[in-house]
Amino acid sequence: MLVIVVENAPPRLRGRLAIWLLEVRAGVYVGDVTRRVREMIWQNVETGLEEGNAVMVWSTNTESGFDFVTLGKNRRMPVELDGLKLVSFLPPAPVKNNQTNQ
Repeated sequence: MLVIVVENAPPRLRGRLAIWLLEVRAGVYVGDVTRRVREMIWQNVETGLEEGNAVMVWSTNTESGFDFVTLGKNRRMPVELDGLKLVSFLPPAPVKNNQTNQ
């Protein structure tokens, strides 16, 4: 099983993903492909993502039963801890105040 989620992806990339995978929601693609096809799809995501972000999750023979990679700007960053891949959250960006003091 393979799942790819893209945000702010160009229409061209979304169309390419729809060739190999089923788009079950906007930006959410699922399918069952070989390792070789999975790597080729991710290569297409890497070259076509532009300013967006993406995550790819697939079934594998690990402790958790899956593995994943991310690409692009996102608050969620993969971190490996004792052989398990977890997700760490970066602090939120500070809010800029555009009001002037009078």
